[in-house]
Amino acid sequence: MEKVCLELENIELSFLDRLVLAIPRLAVHQLDRIGIVGKNGAGKSTLLKLMNGQIKPEKGHVKRFVQFAYFDQLESPVEKDVDYELVGKLSIPQTNIENFSGGEQTRLKLAQIFSNYYEGLLIDEPTTHLDEEGTRFFTDELTYYYGALVLVSHDRYILDKLVTKIWEIEDGYVTEYTGNYSDYVAQKELQRNQQQQQHENYLKEKTRLLKAAEEKMKKAEKITQANGHISKKETKAKANKMFMTKSKDTSQKAVQRAAKSIEQRVKQLEAVDAPTVEQALRFHQPSALQMHNKFPIMADRLTLKIGNKILLKEASFQFPLGNTIAIKGKNGSGKSTLLRHIYQRGEGMIISPKAVIGRYEQMGYQFEKDKSVLDYMKERSDYDEGKIRAALHAMNFIGNDVKKNVRELSGGEAVRLELCQLFLGRYNVLILDEPTNFLDVFCIEALERFLKAYEGTVLLVSHDRTFIERVADCVYLIENEKLLVIK
Repeated sequence: MEKVCLELENIELSFLDRLVLAIPRLAVHQLDRIGIVGKNGAGKSTLLKLMNGQIKPEKGHVKRFVQFAYFDQLESPVEKDVDYELVGKLSIPQTNIENFSGGEQTRLKLAQIFSNYYEGLLIDEPTTHLDEEGTRFFTDELTYYYGALVLVSHDRYILDKLVTKIWEIEDGYVTEYTGNYSDYVAQKELQRNQQQQQHENYLKEKTRLLKAAEEKMKKAEKITQANGHISKKETKAKANKMFMTKSKDTSQKAVQRAAKSIEQRVKQLEAVDAPTVEQALRFHQPSALQMHNKFPIMADRLTLKIGNKILLKEASFQFPLGNTIAIKGKNGSGKSTLLRHIYQRGEGMIISPKAVIGRYEQMGYQFEKDKSVLDYMKERSDYDEGKIRAALHAMNFIGNDVKKNVRELSGGEAVRLELCQLFLGRYNVLILDEPTNFLDVFCIEALERFLKAYEGTVLLVSHDRTFIERVADCVYLIENEKLLVIK
């Protein structure tokens, strides 16, 4: 049997009055490849920090039997020796760390971890700032890694390629599933179907028992009525036959007892709730926002530069109405610059005058006025409250979350609210720059449903290949100063 590299026992960890983690026992074995999934705020990064010894539990013990390296997406890199070959492979610039972009910092931290061998790796969201080439390097390095890997990621491609176990965190508890992310999804769907079947069986049995109890009570009533219909004359005549009435009374009580017994059985039935079903969404566009140009966004010999660097040289393109168009390319190739140029209706662009463009870009959203989440959405949307609540629920604004003050939202909550506002807002073109960053995998899947239900035109940039495969009607690639159609 493979040796245990790390063990958690009887762990309890709370924040204020909220239980964050409750773990009777979890173990990481020598060759385990574990992917941790859960909603934003569920405790994924907290669990990694607990395993790394950065957080101490209120109760229980964390035992590490081998040395683990730890990768934190939010931590800035420090000066450290790096394998020279990896510096070249990852195109790490020879300059001060403070001049590095987010993607360059991520590549440096990965190079530092992969420069030495560790028996265990704890890795938190490694691909957030990586382009497709960086992600490929990461998966190649870990495909043949001989050690224990524990990985938090929202990238389903990575989770499918690298892990053989899933730890799902929900309401503070961890459930283990065997297989990669796709296997986990299949198992969850099977559980949902089984729950639906058990719910239907429960309702069927409850209905049967209640009907039987009702029939018994009706029978008891008939016996009571039969007793009540005996006249005085008949009573005197049958005085010597009193046992008959007693017999009827006894029979009546027996039937009532049987009915109560059945009702008791109904109470003892184990209730099975129906599984939650995602409400189907459709974002219908009002006639005032409908466009009729076959190609509402076009460019004629567009040249795009940053400083002296040419990103696109005399590029011409036509983006079709009602499609979701994905733009791919290496970091620094000009994807975000192109989206910004389109949004600003810059030189060389031919954009329908009826286009009303909503834009999402990676930034810290600041809300100026005190508003509840629900009121903020109502001001910016013509949809009814039911549709607004359904969209917010899909993006994990559940229960009283819709009453939260927008100025007190976390960064992740602000991102999710802005995405809801775009899809429910008064726009017919959406521009989304890396919308899946900082979303958990469940919100990414909700965003996919939003895109499939949206009737407008969408331009997006993303390095998440699973996301692009699922939503894009057309895919373009920026390469060598050209915009190439690849799908």
